[in-house]
Amino acid sequence: MSRVTIDDYLQEGIHGKKVLKPEERKKYLGTLRERVVVVLTRAQVREATTYPEIARLLKENYKATLLLNGAMNYSDLAKYIALASKIKAPYKIIASPEHTSELGLVLASDTAVDKDTITIDQRPKQKAEKRKRPGFVSRFINKLKKKRN
Repeated sequence: MSRVTIDDYLQEGIHGKKVLKPEERKKYLGTLRERVVVVLTRAQVREATTYPEIARLLKENYKATLLLNGAMNYSDLAKYIALASKIKAPYKIIASPEHTSELGLVLASDTAVDKDTITIDQRPKQKAEKRKRPGFVSRFINKLKKKRN
């Protein structure tokens, strides 16, 4: 064996197998950016309903795998697991401490997709519409008007 091969073997034994773009893999739940179809942040995954764009992209990219962040509560992930099961799309829950990310969901293909924009804009928070209840005087006047007619 040559000296370089022995050094490589020792380094791999000490530090683990060499990985291409480890920061990128950490961010995108174990996959590369070039394979990503779409991502959602943790906050977007926590919303009450699923994003319809995810369902559409799961159907269009039937060979893509839905990667879910295992550091999140299962109750937040359950709606996307149900969606993937309904569409019969493969999914994985990535619960590795090496893959801590601010992303909650990554839809990734086996091959390069190279999309420019992979994010979905967060829905604007809808304010609960307050219906102003009429005051006592207004209700009294309305009752008087009804009795007159």
